[in-house]
Amino acid sequence: RLSQNCIGSTYRVRLQNDDYTPREFVVEVLQTFFRMDREQATQVMLHVHTRGKGVCGIYSRDIAETKVDQVSDYAREHDQPLMCTMEPA
Repeated sequence: RLSQNCIGSTYRVRLQNDDYTPREFVVEVLQTFFRMDREQATQVMLHVHTRGKGVCGIYSRDIAETKVDQVSDYAREHDQPLMCTMEPA
């Protein structure tokens, strides 16, 4: 079995639901940072809303870290508490 720190490991980038971030903002984030069309972004947003979290994509470690940073910075700039995390896939 390969170590999770191996080159080639993949990571899930997830959004966490909260009671404050507007649904439209989540859709915007998914379209902007994960290149989803509006329909797909809406589906993922609804999944996050109803299930508490949802996967935005699976990436290499470097790209996953960059996506988490971009989303976190964007949310903070817009005074939203939206949480974006990553975990080994």
